[in-house]
Amino acid sequence: MRCLALVRFGLRTAASIFHPASPEARAIAQLFLVTLGICGAIFAVVAGLAVYNLVRFRWRPGDFTVRQVHGNIRWEIAWTIIPALILTVLFVLTVHAMPLADPPLPGSPDLEVIGHQWWWEIRYVGSGIVTANEIHIPVGRPISVRLDTTDVLHEFWVPQLTRKMTAVPAAGNHVWLEAEHAGVFEGLCSEFCGTQHAWMRFQVIAESPEKYAQWEQRQRQEPAAPRGEAAQGRELFRTLTCINCHTVSGLPGGASAGPDLTHLASRSFLGARVIPNTAENLGLWLRNPQAIKPGVKMPNFQLTGRQVDALVAYFEGLK
Repeated sequence: MRCLALVRFGLRTAASIFHPASPEARAIAQLFLVTLGICGAIFAVVAGLAVYNLVRFRWRPGDFTVRQVHGNIRWEIAWTIIPALILTVLFVLTVHAMPLADPPLPGSPDLEVIGHQWWWEIRYVGSGIVTANEIHIPVGRPISVRLDTTDVLHEFWVPQLTRKMTAVPAAGNHVWLEAEHAGVFEGLCSEFCGTQHAWMRFQVIAESPEKYAQWEQRQRQEPAAPRGEAAQGRELFRTLTCINCHTVSGLPGGASAGPDLTHLASRSFLGARVIPNTAENLGLWLRNPQAIKPGVKMPNFQLTGRQVDALVAYFEGLK
């Protein structure tokens, strides 16, 4: 039942290139539709001629010799010029769309997106904000994104906003990200990268400049000091192995093997969108992450019920 629910969730949230929300995505969608139309017309002509010839020149009793036609210069010129013209048209349309994928401007990018098996780390270069699997951007502003990876090849793709771009180890790549209107846009890794490739997803949340500024201000603030059970959870986070992989602002360390958890409670999903971010699901994840996302790098630490409750109370306060 759980697997079926995950499949249904994935189908509901699938993004489509046929609903572009940026100039670059629109150019890609239009180029695809024109190419599809041309290829469809070619297929119809070729298939139609094949069917016509099968019917018109089919073998009949008493036919022993097939009339051969070869060396027709006019036909040879025609089937050379026509494909050349079609390719020229497609070439011109492709070149027309390419300027929307300009290289990065001099200086630092707006964002650094780093692929991990199997989640995305997002670093805001100007503000120093670090988050995971959620990218917030202001509407109407092109965002320069540098892509990198800590392990294998990953491919960054937001179908409604931008083209695919591969993140290559030790060789940074670049892509532009822009949204014409507010909304939540699905992103994913589109190059197989291991066991949980299918659940290496993320969201791009496009907001008005005012709402984006408010979000940025909240992200810069350190979480409030926890009390009671939440304080016990923070102590467990500090004394157990959690702090060796994760970072929470205000605590010592700066590990990046796992997602930054400073504002975990403000995110919509856990495990790169594998389950919604609720207290119940967070408890299930802490008890046995391998049951939620088999193969994930976080092992089962065999936490007790009290430890899980304390950690959940702490993480729920990280807003």
